[in-house]
Amino acid sequence: MKGFLSQKEIERIKEEYPAGTRIELIRMDDPYAPLESGMMGTVERVDDIGTLHMKWDNGRTLGVVPGEDSFKVISKPSVESLVKGTEQAMGGMSM
Repeated sequence: MKGFLSQKEIERIKEEYPAGTRIELIRMDDPYAPLESGMMGTVERVDDIGTLHMKWDNGRTLGVVPGEDSFKVISKPSVESLVKGTEQAMGGMSM
């Protein structure tokens, strides 16, 4: 990794990979918890250092680091599901 990401870079990652985004792993260099190429999963959240917290289709929850791990986006959630998720996070209040 090239060092710490700026707040602007982290916000870009959060916007680019919202919860519900589906990705396919191309390559991950993690000798302790490797996932095989082609594994698909869903972004659950992006933390404050830019790691994508994943729910992989095989049940694992290993995070992905943009710029370190290689992956491609399969699909993104619809605008309606993003709004619904925000409302649920706010306790059902609409914005």
